[in-house]
Amino acid sequence: MGKVRYGIIGSGMMGREHIRNIALLPGTEVVAVADPDEGMRESAARLAGNETKAFTNYRDLLSADPCDAFVVAAPNHQHAAIMRDLIALGKPVLCEKPVCTTVADCVELARQAEAAGTPVWVAMEYRYMEPVARMIEEVRSGAIGRLRMLTIREHRYPFLSKVGHWNRFNCQTGGTLVEKCCHFFDLMRLVTGAEATRVYASGGRDVNFLEESYEGRSPDVLDNAFVVVDFDNGVRAALDLCMFAEGSYWQEAIAATGDLAKIEAFVPGPARFLPGGKERVAEIAISPRATKIEQRWPVEVDRTILAAGDHHGSTFHQHKRFLDLVRHGGRPEVSLEDGTKAVAIGAAAEESVRTGQVVLL
Repeated sequence: MGKVRYGIIGSGMMGREHIRNIALLPGTEVVAVADPDEGMRESAARLAGNETKAFTNYRDLLSADPCDAFVVAAPNHQHAAIMRDLIALGKPVLCEKPVCTTVADCVELARQAEAAGTPVWVAMEYRYMEPVARMIEEVRSGAIGRLRMLTIREHRYPFLSKVGHWNRFNCQTGGTLVEKCCHFFDLMRLVTGAEATRVYASGGRDVNFLEESYEGRSPDVLDNAFVVVDFDNGVRAALDLCMFAEGSYWQEAIAATGDLAKIEAFVPGPARFLPGGKERVAEIAISPRATKIEQRWPVEVDRTILAAGDHHGSTFHQHKRFLDLVRHGGRPEVSLEDGTKAVAIGAAAEESVRTGQVVLL
């Protein structure tokens, strides 16, 4: 295969992040973008360059058939319809999380992709953050002994403004614990090497968007929550989410605690949201029970990769692996089954918040 030609469906913040990261990979080009919003569509085409074609309707892009692979970065509630059309083409697809807003739609897409033999990679960028990947390696090497507890804290800024304000409503996002947090539930499954059995969550909408109204509708997405997840190997995991804590030094802090030691990954937020726009260096810390002395070291990430997006370089590493799949075949590292199970945990957490009850999976 010569140059790999990409089509980008959805050209908002994440669509443009994908374009910037694809541009860092040799032997690739974005040849087409599709978005119904003229401003987004044209700015994405200019960013991609190379006489990139811009389409108002993604189906027109598919009919033109200029692509070897596709990236779906449209609003969540549009994924199911778009993915059904892409799966029928049989070409590799990288679909942003969540795959769909409901578990039922995820399951149906997985069935269709399996029948068609279409490789679909779910974009779970947090797996590929260098400090997080390093932490996972240490856990798997036995550095902390047997894993017993996993905690993930994300204290960050509110949801950003989107075209049509689609991310303000559960019916279009799947709910905050699906839209935002399926990343973290995917990480929980990956680190524990197990499946979730029950979920309990408490959350609310207490600070963000309280005064906003769109065509008579008030936003209904959560802006904070605690989620506890039990896994079938006995490991417990917890998520602490706050989306009105933009002053936090670390945006994510992930701790895996075993019977011999604890290891933590500390990840800063995007530099453009930090004072002065200056990048902070991620860190790893390990605390052995035997010595009771914490060891801490920085995890440097290439500045060019950092500048290409808001996910601490992970989108680049993800695309590097996806490109290998496009060129050489194989199975996606993050499958539709993985994406479905992450959505299922998020949907269970949303249900638990609504009902106050434990939800069994």
